[in-house]
Amino acid sequence: MPGSRPWYSRITDPRPDAFGAEPTGERLARIERSPNFVDGSFRNPVPTRRLIPGSLGPGLRAGLTKKGSKPAGAVPVHPLTPGELSVPPTSGLRLTWMGHATVLAEIAGRRVLFDPVWGERCSPIAGFGPRRLHPNPLPLAELGPIDVVVVSHDHYDHLDMQAIRTLVRSGADFAVPLGVGAHLEHWGVPADRITELDWHESARVAGLTLTATPARHYCARGLRTGTHQLWASWVVSGAAHRLFHSGDTGYFPGFAEIGATHGPFDATMMQVGAYSDFWPEVHMTPEEGVRAHGDLGAGAVLLPIHWATFDLAPHRWEEPIERTLAAAAAVGVTVATPRPGEPFEPAATPPVQPWWRPIAAAVPAPAVPPRTDPQPEQVRV
Repeated sequence: MPGSRPWYSRITDPRPDAFGAEPTGERLARIERSPNFVDGSFRNPVPTRRLIPGSLGPGLRAGLTKKGSKPAGAVPVHPLTPGELSVPPTSGLRLTWMGHATVLAEIAGRRVLFDPVWGERCSPIAGFGPRRLHPNPLPLAELGPIDVVVVSHDHYDHLDMQAIRTLVRSGADFAVPLGVGAHLEHWGVPADRITELDWHESARVAGLTLTATPARHYCARGLRTGTHQLWASWVVSGAAHRLFHSGDTGYFPGFAEIGATHGPFDATMMQVGAYSDFWPEVHMTPEEGVRAHGDLGAGAVLLPIHWATFDLAPHRWEEPIERTLAAAAAVGVTVATPRPGEPFEPAATPPVQPWWRPIAAAVPAPAVPPRTDPQPEQVRV
């Protein structure tokens, strides 16, 4: 479009506050001692390719910037109220999917908030970036007390600066992978309320055992890929229940080891959306999400996350949940499909209403044009 400018030209501050901060001092020294930090950056559990945006050819750029289809009507968000959350779960475990990867887990009398994102857009720049496709089920200020905030990695659709600044006033503790604590401290979280863990490390926080487990992804909040921030999936254990949150990850064989070491789980919160052939190794397809769930062990309820809230990939809006249900049915996996903001207890019959079908996208996303450019340069992380 004539007169259009690249998104980064809109940045007037050379380092916007939302970019966070780089680790220094003992935090940096601990990173450099990590067995997962090799040659100046964190490495994935298996070799992983991630495309370098600056090297993309015309065909690939078109595929990356083409938007997927959107819902044809308003997403039916559950009208969540503070009163509804004030009643303790009968089984001792309740999950409320707020949208995307944000989940409130009530476990062992504690309240754990995973990957809190309440912003209208997931971006460091006001008015730019993927816009929320449905409203938040409940204002963050009305969510009530939070004991622990757990962050999987520092991408904007998983780590929201304004949400963190609101949550710090709640008195919550924070659990993050190595290096991500520098962002939180930069935004005002006291250092003594931040627990930073490497893969396979555990800590007792607010009476729960939190374990950072491997994932296949990467970090970035600035113009370049982060080198000193780790990404993770998470296991949260109480006296009677255990949960797994995948964060963002490509499929890899390590899920079986996580299940054998930390399972069995009552529920898994598994990334099933924002996949593409252009980045096949850092986001799972729905079928891979179901496979990873199975690797973690039998019996758990699968809560699909990372779909419906932001348009981050070329696939149709409802495609992730439909493919998840088909893959799960083929292997006998129980899937919960709550509306955003609808609490449910995994021990009870999970919600399975197909609420998305009446608003499934009316027009398919356009086909990706065939490739005519050379293979793009890639980077391993």
